[in-house]
Amino acid sequence: MTQLGAIASIVLAIGIAALFSAVHKIEEGHTGVYYRGGALLTTTSGPGFHLMLPFITSYKSVQTTLQTDEVKNVPCGTSGGVMIYFDRIEVVNFLVPSAVYDIVRNFTADYDKALIFNKVHHELNQFCSVHTLQEVYIGLFDQIDENLKLTLQEDLTSMAPGIIIQAVRVTKPNIPESIRRNYELMESEKTKLLIAAQTQKVVEKEAETERKRAVIEAEKLAQVAEIKFGQKVMEKETEKRISEIEDDAFLAREKARADAEFYTTHRTRLKLTPEYLQLVKFKAIAANSKIYFGNDIPHMFVDSGRGGAAVKAPPTMDRVSDSSFDRD
Repeated sequence: MTQLGAIASIVLAIGIAALFSAVHKIEEGHTGVYYRGGALLTTTSGPGFHLMLPFITSYKSVQTTLQTDEVKNVPCGTSGGVMIYFDRIEVVNFLVPSAVYDIVRNFTADYDKALIFNKVHHELNQFCSVHTLQEVYIGLFDQIDENLKLTLQEDLTSMAPGIIIQAVRVTKPNIPESIRRNYELMESEKTKLLIAAQTQKVVEKEAETERKRAVIEAEKLAQVAEIKFGQKVMEKETEKRISEIEDDAFLAREKARADAEFYTTHRTRLKLTPEYLQLVKFKAIAANSKIYFGNDIPHMFVDSGRGGAAVKAPPTMDRVSDSSFDRD
């Protein structure tokens, strides 16, 4: 009985181990590939729990989502013979799920070592070998990322279609200390030159602004002076017009007065006819109650009632009396 219990325990342990070996899990964003006896099987599996033959079949999980491969400490020799090192180069890429089987069959499950890491070393050395340190470190450094990305993608499209390079990020390379100090000094002088140039631009801009301000101020003053001059001209023209109107009115009044006087004089002259004078004489005679006639009458008495007042006869009356007497 003891032996049977031990055998049963061994069988149970083997069964549990086989079960754990047969059941496996594939994470989301990964694809499972299977090996049997070292040979890659054509079967692949997606995320979830799966079964396989225990102790005979093995599997590997291949990531198919976006991943970043870091290639570190990449040596690079420039065309001038200076050796520099790139601390870190990041390659952001992903594998199309439908291409997992072909990629693993041709380049194993660790495909990124052959297709990404080694290719980065190769392409970066190719780039450095045809450019100077000045170009790699400063002049063309901003183009290394894009050039490396395009070169990698072109090679992968022909060698291993299904791997997509999303982006490449290259850090600034490490260069010899003596050369680095020279570059820092050069950058410092360049910075000073840029500061001087910017200062000159600022001064020129301020001078230009001041000139424009002066021109605007002068134009404003000229416009104000022109407006004031126009106002004065209008005022003078208004005064002139008012004076002309007053002169015209004065001339019209004087002309009307002269015409009235002329008319009155003319009418008076027209009235001084012999007949009119005769009528005036008779009216004057009729207005006196007593009249004395004579050649030399110094006084005449006009009886106006009870008392009488002696009044000296005016010469006109004498002439009228004489004329009347002569006519009689």
